[in-house]
Amino acid sequence: MIGAGTVTTVAQVDDVVEAGARYIVSPGLSTAVVRRAQEHGVPVLPGVATPSEIMAALDLGVDVVKLFPASVVGGPAAIKAFSAPFPGLRFVPTGGVSAANLGDYLGLEPVLAVGGSWMVDRKLVTAGDWDGITSRTRDAVALAAQIDQEKNR
Repeated sequence: MIGAGTVTTVAQVDDVVEAGARYIVSPGLSTAVVRRAQEHGVPVLPGVATPSEIMAALDLGVDVVKLFPASVVGGPAAIKAFSAPFPGLRFVPTGGVSAANLGDYLGLEPVLAVGGSWMVDRKLVTAGDWDGITSRTRDAVALAAQIDQEKNR
């Protein structure tokens, strides 16, 4: 499924939906961006970093949020802390997620998915190392599947 990230304006929401995006991810919580995505019937994951932002997202009917920048705001410990007062809220952490800590995030029940630019490192893109990108992505997917199987045992 194709989505669009780093959407920060209503005009961008319109543009990416017209281009075929089936979901939208934003680095922060903009009421206007969330409402416009909802008007289009497209799921939106606004970025949050504080309890106040989480409450604002919940008030907008959002039940899955992007925790950004995850490593800066406390990483897996932050997700555990936020989960207590906000049961049922799901997180997609990004920002500082890597192959080394992927399992720390995916092992948490409230984590729906993660985002990580380590798979598509700028150096690999610049070098045209598509095999390297494919390999990193394949490894991440395999690790995620393994963690999912262990969670569901």
